[in-house]
Amino acid sequence: MHRPRPAEAEFAEELAVVRPDLAERYAAELPGARAAVLSRLWRGLTHEPLPWVVAREPGREGLALRLSDGRRLHGPHPDPYATAAYVRAVRLDGTAYDRPEHLMTDLGVPHATDLAAELADSVASLALSRTTQEPRSPQWPAHDWEWEQRVVDGHPYHPNCRSRPGFSVAEQLAYGPEHRPLVRLGFVPVPAAECLVTGEWPDEFRDGERLLLPVHPWQAEHVLKRRTSQGLDAHPLMSLRTLAVAGDRHVKTALSARLTSSVRDISVYSIGMSATLSEFAEALTHRMDGLLHFTRTLGAATANSPDLAAVLRESPRVHGERVLPVAALATTELPESPGWLAEFARLALTAGLRLLELGVALEAHGQNLLVVLSPSGAPVRLVYRDLADVRISPARLARHGIPVPELSGRVVTDDVTTLRRKLFGSLVAGALAGTAGSATALRGALESAVRDLPRTPDLAALLEQPLPTKALTLMRLSPGTPGDQWTQLPNPLR
Repeated sequence: MHRPRPAEAEFAEELAVVRPDLAERYAAELPGARAAVLSRLWRGLTHEPLPWVVAREPGREGLALRLSDGRRLHGPHPDPYATAAYVRAVRLDGTAYDRPEHLMTDLGVPHATDLAAELADSVASLALSRTTQEPRSPQWPAHDWEWEQRVVDGHPYHPNCRSRPGFSVAEQLAYGPEHRPLVRLGFVPVPAAECLVTGEWPDEFRDGERLLLPVHPWQAEHVLKRRTSQGLDAHPLMSLRTLAVAGDRHVKTALSARLTSSVRDISVYSIGMSATLSEFAEALTHRMDGLLHFTRTLGAATANSPDLAAVLRESPRVHGERVLPVAALATTELPESPGWLAEFARLALTAGLRLLELGVALEAHGQNLLVVLSPSGAPVRLVYRDLADVRISPARLARHGIPVPELSGRVVTDDVTTLRRKLFGSLVAGALAGTAGSATALRGALESAVRDLPRTPDLAALLEQPLPTKALTLMRLSPGTPGDQWTQLPNPLR
């Protein structure tokens, strides 16, 4: 079979030119990166509704997948909630594969070639991401962006956890948060009359009758293909395209590159909804009894193009000194006890289910959801940022006497399945599972957390039904199918 481009070798060749001091470390990190991506891929192969997998047959030595062409794929017993790289190799009709891109190529299923290239890029980028890591410091970071930059491996379950197609090695080192760079954002001046603006656009980002839109340097070079003026220094956060700037503010920039599953531009629709969503979320805060706060959107603007837009948000740090993304919890020196995890799960489920009952389903994965910790490390309250992908139910809001905001489009739905998928898939199968790191740990935390929660229909669904999660591998193998696709994981509580 034709092999995808040798991304590992290409990265090594470029690294030898731009950072030869990292070449040896890069080579040493490749086996672990392959296992990390292969483990994520195996999760997708064993749990997603792939049309060419006709049977999954567990045995004493692992799991066998029977394929539609008669071949058999063997691997270890899968743990859909594991975050460790526990799959070192799988066997396709007796041939061992330790490189995920080679496995995908030889599976030969529709669109396998494209995914194989992405997997190869993910492995090489992940190994590169690990080359600049320093020993973990026991000291609490002085800046909120330092927590974000400790998250090295990306999405805990996506096989494209570190895929950054279109980024050279030099660009990854210059812009990737895990490499801790200082990025110089540029400004593109656009006549204000040609822009859609919501919220308050700051005076410092104006020049007379023109708006100064912050632009990521990668976007300016590769997409806009134009020079930028002036600019400001910024520290990249977990999402790469969102950066921390002076004044406890975060700037979300358009970055028209595919990261994991999606192209990360900023739609005109989301700009138009941003101020209304922010005001609505702030109005809901008083119903949360101090459990959850939202970061305010200060202003948003677009030159009527998803490639040239920006959103200004307040930093989560305004809600507490010791606040960090849930994805960064694994990098902290937290109390190592099942009780801590159960306490955190109780806090997250209480807040998430209460909002869902009111009519708001959060996309509460480890990047959007943050936790405020006490000086002793106990979880005190939550902070949520980036409202662009929440779902809002007018019927549920009306049932609780909450004024329905003037919203339209994808964020508005009364479909119960859609609402529950949004919350359960991101919070339980994402943030909580990623923090727990295994099915056993997740089950223990949830069993303790749900005991005292109000017995709502949503909680009953969480307790009794399989756990929904995005079918991340299937989505990358279905380029003609728009939107999210879903699968079901074994319920850790059953």
